[in-house]
Amino acid sequence: MEQIPAKIGEYSIVREVGRGATATVYEATHPDFSKSVALKLIRFSSDGNDSAKMNRRLLKLLRAEESVARRLNHPNIIKIHDVVIKPGQAYVIMEFFPGTTLERFCSFEHRLPVHRVIGIIFKCCMALDYAFREGIVHRDIKPANIMVDGNDDVRITDFGLALNINKKIETDSTFIMGVGSPAYMSPEQIKNYPLNQKTDLYSLGAVMFHLLAGRLPFRAANPAQLVYKIINADPPLVSHLNPDVSEQVDVVIRKAMEKDLYSRYKNGADFAKDLSAIRYKILDEDDVQADTRHFSMLRKQVFFTEFDDVELWEILRIGVWRSAPGYAKLIREGDTEQRFGVLLEGRVELSVSGRRVMELGPGTIFGELAWLDRLKHRQPMTVVSLEPITWLEINPSALVLATEEVQESFRREVASVLAHRFGALALVHAEHCGAATASNASATAGMTTTMSNWQLMDDA
Repeated sequence: MEQIPAKIGEYSIVREVGRGATATVYEATHPDFSKSVALKLIRFSSDGNDSAKMNRRLLKLLRAEESVARRLNHPNIIKIHDVVIKPGQAYVIMEFFPGTTLERFCSFEHRLPVHRVIGIIFKCCMALDYAFREGIVHRDIKPANIMVDGNDDVRITDFGLALNINKKIETDSTFIMGVGSPAYMSPEQIKNYPLNQKTDLYSLGAVMFHLLAGRLPFRAANPAQLVYKIINADPPLVSHLNPDVSEQVDVVIRKAMEKDLYSRYKNGADFAKDLSAIRYKILDEDDVQADTRHFSMLRKQVFFTEFDDVELWEILRIGVWRSAPGYAKLIREGDTEQRFGVLLEGRVELSVSGRRVMELGPGTIFGELAWLDRLKHRQPMTVVSLEPITWLEINPSALVLATEEVQESFRREVASVLAHRFGALALVHAEHCGAATASNASATAGMTTTMSNWQLMDDA
């Protein structure tokens, strides 16, 4: 473990408060200052030509941050006191803000109530509006660059990538894949088009989406697919992923993330104005506790083993928690109702024409065949509870509105359940049938060619 230095320059180091890929942040004191400061020490590399190139880039970012610091003085923008650059060492002295980044709140298990998210984003809007009026576009708005404390006081940090729009530089770079994450970048930034303040508003809309939905607006298996979605696809509505979010919030986020620049908010003040006009409800603490209990129950089920946590939280939004006493008829043979259930507690019996087919326990599904039947949408079996049960009801109409990842996970797991169930039914059925004619004939004739052998022969 790297040893914490006692002093850096004239500053005494108190403790390490954060560490990134290229810098370490310490709480520090100075004899001339009554309050602690944050000291960001840049870690330069010394391995080959690539390192030299990266070190030059880091110095460029530091000088950009120093230039911006002289022009910005806003309560929601971190204050930079000094930037020290000397041979072999560089560091930034800035306001010490005892908060945490918004990264911590970008998941459902740690999400903030809707009214707090709106308040935080409102302050960010006003800070970015001020920065733009001073001629500065941040260009790297993301949760890691926004800090918040327990009182929802906000600081936007890291203006190293900031664009000085009054400076005529033809070779300015957005460092799309080199610095930061493309997940929050606007379509025009990814395309390397000229930028203005609207790129920051798009990124802030993406941050707001992430805080409220517990997931990114666009998810992909690789960077190329992510870039394609940002440029071409619309994000899902947050209200479909989080029922505490109103349709008015959906409208605001959609406008902030418009791909068409003319349809997007023209400045941060307009964005903030719409946020202030939203009437939002405060999430009841009991609802949060119920959500946590339900999530824990889903996490234990075999059916959801391969689902990500984010996908489980999304399923809680589209599913309905149900319970029934023993010997309740849940589904009737011949029904066209396509809703199906994931059994969480208890047992159910499946039957056809009054004849028992099988019994199912927790961790599996029932009633899914009408959903899979694209022609008649009819239930081929009756489902009755054998004891008090709990299940998660899935409505296909709601499932269609879920993300592609959740839909694909459901299709995969349902197919797996049916494959195992068909195998079990085949074994039971075989017990009441005679010997297989073709199998016995092949054995008698000594024919042991496997399917893969036949394929090879066919290819030949």
